[in-house]
Amino acid sequence: MAKHSRTPVHAFEEASDRAGGSLVRLNMGPFRPYLVTHPDHVQHVLKSNQPNYVRAGMFWDPLAPLLGQGILSEGEGWAASRKILQPVFTARYVNSLTSRMAQIITGLIDAIVVPGRRFDVAEVVSALIHPTIVRLFLGATISDDDINRLAPAYDTGVTARSIRLLLPSVPERFPLLGDRAFKQAIKTIDEVVYPRIRYAKARGGAEADLVSRLVSARQSEPDADRLIRDDMVAIHGAATETSVTALTWVWPVLDAHPEIAAKVYEEVDRVVGRGPVTVSHLPELTYLKLFMDELVRLYPPGWILPRTAAAADRIDGVEIPAGATMVLSPYLTHRLPEFWERPLEFDPERFAPGNDRVRHRYAYFPFAAGPHVCLGPHLFMMEALLLIAGILCKYRPVLHTTGPVTPRLTSTLRPPTGLSMTLVPAGRA
Repeated sequence: MAKHSRTPVHAFEEASDRAGGSLVRLNMGPFRPYLVTHPDHVQHVLKSNQPNYVRAGMFWDPLAPLLGQGILSEGEGWAASRKILQPVFTARYVNSLTSRMAQIITGLIDAIVVPGRRFDVAEVVSALIHPTIVRLFLGATISDDDINRLAPAYDTGVTARSIRLLLPSVPERFPLLGDRAFKQAIKTIDEVVYPRIRYAKARGGAEADLVSRLVSARQSEPDADRLIRDDMVAIHGAATETSVTALTWVWPVLDAHPEIAAKVYEEVDRVVGRGPVTVSHLPELTYLKLFMDELVRLYPPGWILPRTAAAADRIDGVEIPAGATMVLSPYLTHRLPEFWERPLEFDPERFAPGNDRVRHRYAYFPFAAGPHVCLGPHLFMMEALLLIAGILCKYRPVLHTTGPVTPRLTSTLRPPTGLSMTLVPAGRA
């Protein structure tokens, strides 16, 4: 994999192509994980024998100081957090938030977007998503200053340890580039989050936001503040990082596929007009939803889902020793020719009703699968439709790039840094 050191994603693509769905070991020097891409093998690890494959080791250990012992952990901590948080992410509850979400996003677009001004795509998407999620889940009274501190801290938290993600055999006692920034990011997050917990406690559960719900659910537990903090950080991080990453990919994909972009624009113009986008528009944005389903097929934000084998196992005749690292990757499984016709072609119609009837259940898992499946796909889709339609009902994007946009591997699958575009009034692109 050394020849792809400058573009690691190509190394994983090549390894997957050579494996052809077989279970293989990657040669990464002293670190030799198993690459798991075939849907049958994915199902075995994430569902059939899921208790044996734990979220530890590669990826998880470097991020543990940030993520803590809540919904993104294992065992009793994970089970308790999921029981508390699952009601918050039901379709019914998310739908109850959607009107407020639409108002927040519309207001932020009006405040942030300056027509004709060139801007960094990831920065603007983050500036739209972070305040929306914070206002919805962490309380309406949180200050703009604290929101502005949280966004870059989370960004640093999930990117600063990219080197440790690719060099998991390096012990923590040996400092690597990004370690200091990672610790500072955690300090900043804690400085914002813990006062929110104290505020919710002082209010005695008088509000209906996520923090108040967590305080009510955990108030009698030992180390309750820490557990609440871990759940808040995990939910905020998952709800924002996944959305920011995916919605940053929207714009280079539209730019690279003008015929698909034209269909998206036509639907938004017909359904939403010149806005603002509201909850009533969402059921009619059918092609835009297909577009997003296809987007997270080719560019799933959570591109890698490592697991560690707690005990020895056998998968399709291959002996798996205890302690082995299993690298599952939606990014690679979603591109297997055996399960996807024209796998590298961006085609939203493949998700049209009826076209997915024969697809393997585990050939498509952009939000993980099994007991640890992400709680927030419905929330993500609502965010995505509101934000994209909210922008496109008024503007058209002009991307400033040449050639294909190559993913870069951090804890999420991001476009390259510095991707920029200009928004011009619709009809003048």
